[in-house]
Amino acid sequence: MERESNATAAAPAAAALFAWGANSYGQLGLGHKEDVLLPQQLSDFCNPGCVKSITGGGAHSAVVTDEGSLFVCGLNKDGQLGLGHTEDVLYFTPCKSLLGCPIQQVACGWDFTIILTENGQVLSCGSNSFGQLGIPHGPRRCVVPQAIELLREKVVSIAAGLRHALAATASGTVFQWGTGLASSGRRLCPGQTLPLFLTAKEPSRVTGLENSQAVCVLAGSDHSASLTDAGELFVWGSNKHGQLASQAAFLPVPQKIEAHCFQNEKVAAVWNGWTHLVAQTETGKVFTWGRADYGQLGRTLESHEDWKPKKQDPSLRCSRPSKSTPSSLHCLMGATEVSCGSEHNLAVIGPRLCPAKSGIRPQPNPQGGPCTAEGKGHTQRQVKCSGLKRTAAPAHLASASSAFPDALTCLLAQTVPAPGSPVSTPACHPPAS
Repeated sequence: MERESNATAAAPAAAALFAWGANSYGQLGLGHKEDVLLPQQLSDFCNPGCVKSITGGGAHSAVVTDEGSLFVCGLNKDGQLGLGHTEDVLYFTPCKSLLGCPIQQVACGWDFTIILTENGQVLSCGSNSFGQLGIPHGPRRCVVPQAIELLREKVVSIAAGLRHALAATASGTVFQWGTGLASSGRRLCPGQTLPLFLTAKEPSRVTGLENSQAVCVLAGSDHSASLTDAGELFVWGSNKHGQLASQAAFLPVPQKIEAHCFQNEKVAAVWNGWTHLVAQTETGKVFTWGRADYGQLGRTLESHEDWKPKKQDPSLRCSRPSKSTPSSLHCLMGATEVSCGSEHNLAVIGPRLCPAKSGIRPQPNPQGGPCTAEGKGHTQRQVKCSGLKRTAAPAHLASASSAFPDALTCLLAQTVPAPGSPVSTPACHPPAS
């Protein structure tokens, strides 16, 4: 069933949170399980003006506040909410087991959750069927967040995909765990021995990045990515939809996307859907590439056939140039925030900010692994959705893929009216200490 919003047309007088979309498991936090067609305001489970990040997984959602509190709701059959039970939750509820442990970032995978504390420790909960919790010899699921003891360095960025997860440490090292990419790797790279990080159920260092320093990691359904402090973007995993900007069907080790793909500019921020990516360069140009059959690239391809996934011999090289080549979207030049869902995007168009004066702390925002910047003082601005539909909407966005088989999605957004205040510019850098 679908429910239309009862929210009034007038803008809220103060900061507010809105949610809409797929809701079969209560992942919108509205207290029911009916889909919502129009943005509906959530009850104030916390001070909306203090929300630092919003993210979602297969059918669960998480909110982190400026004070480091974690609120969760939605599907919980594997304990992915970390509440100590497996009952679905229809309202945003505090994760009491983490009270007194300030949270920096949360990454929601399909049926699991990765949590980064402000002191750089990583915890996990939910399904562990594919080793995605990073706990060797652990149970098939954890209903309370458990520390990933093998990550001994301070972590600054985390990401969660369909059945794998990543972390970047303060020294710039990238770790990966979970066997989600292994089956594709074995099928597409017959006869090759896959690197340990593709098959490990505990954090394993990603080889091939030794000469770079990662500041941000991302995870798609079957691929991974890392952004370095030099503005270089590395990708690996499945390239079924051209999301790795490569001619190979599968990249078992990281490969840099050459600078000429971004008009010889450094990448300042990158966002990730299930099978497509969005990047913004240092001058504000926005590029998209990867899967396009739902319009998620926001541009017209050369032919209708390019929108359809094609079956091919795994031994053959991938040949989807129109989708696998990053291409800029002029209408999104200077976008101040971008968010990717499983098969859609949203972008905020507004004035730039002066980071030194704003107090904003850039931080990765994971569903599908996007990196965004959150902070106070956002103003209401225009939002452009993939397909380039324009709507008057808020400044702080998160997209969450749904567990529905027909690829419905749910979205949450934050409005913080503050006329004259600066707005955040997306950037992937280590979180402020």
